[in-house]
Amino acid sequence: MGKDATRTDHWRELDRAHHIHSFTDPKVILDQGARIIARGDGVYVWDSDDRKILDGMAGLWCVNVGYGRKELINAASRQLDTLAYYNNHFQSATPAQIELGEKLATLTPAGLDHFAFANSGSEANDTVIRLVRRYWALKGAPTKRVIIGRRLGYHGSTLAASSMGGMAPMHAMDHELLPDFVHVDCPHWYTEGGALDLEAFGLKAAQSLEDKILELGADKVAAFIGEPIQGAGGVIEPPPNYWHAIERICRKHDVLLIADEVICGFGRTGEWFGTNLYQINPDVMVMAKGLSSGYVPIAAVAFNREIFGTIAKGGTLPHGYTYSGHPVSCAVALANLGVIERESLVDRVREDVGPYLHACLNQTVAAHPLVGEIRGVGLMRGVQITAEKSSRALFPAEREASIRCREHAYAGGLIVRAIGQAMVLSPALTITRQEINELVSKLVAALDATAADLGVA
Repeated sequence: MGKDATRTDHWRELDRAHHIHSFTDPKVILDQGARIIARGDGVYVWDSDDRKILDGMAGLWCVNVGYGRKELINAASRQLDTLAYYNNHFQSATPAQIELGEKLATLTPAGLDHFAFANSGSEANDTVIRLVRRYWALKGAPTKRVIIGRRLGYHGSTLAASSMGGMAPMHAMDHELLPDFVHVDCPHWYTEGGALDLEAFGLKAAQSLEDKILELGADKVAAFIGEPIQGAGGVIEPPPNYWHAIERICRKHDVLLIADEVICGFGRTGEWFGTNLYQINPDVMVMAKGLSSGYVPIAAVAFNREIFGTIAKGGTLPHGYTYSGHPVSCAVALANLGVIERESLVDRVREDVGPYLHACLNQTVAAHPLVGEIRGVGLMRGVQITAEKSSRALFPAEREASIRCREHAYAGGLIVRAIGQAMVLSPALTITRQEINELVSKLVAALDATAADLGVA
């Protein structure tokens, strides 16, 4: 056994002994051990055996500017040297936090210019829940407490955020939801559209929101929350008419519109935010992941002037976190936004690498016998695995089609994510065309191996 193998085995044993993994079957860790990722550069990571792997997920949808960016590392070092920490409670603020708020106000849609900081999308969405309900209470409508999400929506894994999301396995862990959270249809034509065309299905999916508001009573409904494109649901790209219908329904019934941009934000869709892509005007916007490219934890919630103005009249705001607006996180976020702007990464995704990835997938992957749909925008793509293209039938869950594909991909030097029966891609915004060719080639090889496992010609 070589030196590297000994080191890997040692780390795996320590990991088994002490570490509880997120979204992982503990038995797999105990039986097989963890995949230990030791370093990264650009769009690649290396494991503890020094095997080079193309990271087709940018960590967890988040390493937008790629690994190893000295601009971000140096920003963290300078801030640590100047002021390692101070809180934002009790009338306090730090320069980095103030400057980040100013910068975000120039990037977010008009009117979204007041920001509450947190450390993750989950915390940010807990902030949304509390402040939205406080807003309505201060407006003299304390019964407007229900927040409507969507099936297969993901808004975090805290108790409140998982209730707001629409992930059945997460709900099953607690056996029930917290009160005042309900869910409506997700706008995924491939699995839910039946015989309807795309436009008719988009209206039907949006109508499920209005039906729920009428069922509950608009005087009970505080807000609707949705990701512009549902990432953790499998990159569910809505029909083109869907979001305009959703916004119309929210305005009609005096329901706040919340855009969860944790995944879509900061260039992944080829626009700064998914709301820009779909031309909607949310009252509240949630941000994380790409805000710092995952280098340090940070999240933010943008509120419009009406909501902030109302909350500002309500006295002391009894909410926040020890690390809200941590100065190091804010400094890194500012440096990250600077890289995105200087390198025109948003334009690059929209005009170059996003269309190139889409073309490569359509030319090389779409005809594969396992593939029923290629969906998504920019550098946010889903490849739907299907048992039968004509009927859009899926494989029985126990055949683990997407899990097999994910494992074959990893063995071939590519990280992709399996969600339901879809393979999900979300590479760094800095990926080159040559690296996209490598990604697609390795994905095809994984699909071929999966087809052989499943006996599909």
